[in-house]
Amino acid sequence: MDFTSLNAGIPEENAAVREAARARWDAVAKPLGSLGLLEDAITRIAAVTGDIDARIDRRAVLVLCADNGVVAEGVTQSDSSVTMLVAENLTKRRTSVCLMAAAARADVFPVDMGMNELPAFEGILSHRAGYGTANLRREPAMTIEQAERCVLAGIELVRDMKSRGYNILATGEMGIGNTTTSAALCSALLGLPAEETTGRGAGLSDIGLKRKLDVINDALRLHKNALGDPLRALAALGGFDIAGMAGIFIGGAKYGIPVLIDGFISSVAALTAARLCPRCVPAMLASHVSGEPAGGAVLSALGLAPMIYAGMRLGEGTGAVAALPLLDLALAVYRGSSSFDEIGLEQYSPL
Repeated sequence: MDFTSLNAGIPEENAAVREAARARWDAVAKPLGSLGLLEDAITRIAAVTGDIDARIDRRAVLVLCADNGVVAEGVTQSDSSVTMLVAENLTKRRTSVCLMAAAARADVFPVDMGMNELPAFEGILSHRAGYGTANLRREPAMTIEQAERCVLAGIELVRDMKSRGYNILATGEMGIGNTTTSAALCSALLGLPAEETTGRGAGLSDIGLKRKLDVINDALRLHKNALGDPLRALAALGGFDIAGMAGIFIGGAKYGIPVLIDGFISSVAALTAARLCPRCVPAMLASHVSGEPAGGAVLSALGLAPMIYAGMRLGEGTGAVAALPLLDLALAVYRGSSSFDEIGLEQYSPL
């Protein structure tokens, strides 16, 4: 897969629409920039889509489900069977993200990227790259070919969503063990020690956290020769879900659809995408900063600031979905507020 050509083929954001959106905000009868990051997000959406009205009425949440071989090292509170259980519950629209998405007028699409077993239920999209990844403490989690296949699957998912009429995407994931894979990959991409990237996940004890750190440090030593290249690092340390989400971020830029980053795992996927295809970053929107230790560091590396600070760390795309109503509120002002001219007030200008 030629990422240089893929990156070169990503269109630049529409600068004229960006300036027009900024001018529309400045004409709204309120102090300049007073809606802060919400103004920036709407301007970004307009520029990526080329639509001055920044329409986001059709929303899709892509929840990528995959299992991780590193679970064998005892780094999680739950075993891998939980991935399939939650994936099935996603199809029944009973999980946290499904309930939040219903309130935010978004459609949820669970995607099987490679769980340990084939799903015995309907309602899940299939882009399987294997029966779970290998144990990254002992060997590369994926082959290069599997990593590339997952990235391509993510790009194809965006193309599919665009053909269905969706104009904004939220990323989510479900996979026991993926706070370990994302922390390891984060350490590799940012050059940070595992102690600065690794959290307790779903509630590890002190002993469990120590074990998790040992596993990640062992993996970083084992795969040290691969860590200078983002694709090889992804294959060595990542998961099918992370690779697929990286593809979604690249696809969002390629097809002109803004993509909301969720929490830590999603943001590591976004950072991976940025290292593979730097031109994809303008299509990214940071929803919230994760409660995981390196959540802020990853967003800073992307040059993004989160709209929400809530200490969330649920996953599934819940943080990304939580940002949608905020965008709706901002759009209500952007589209409907009186202008300075309409109320007979001189327009504010920077002092």
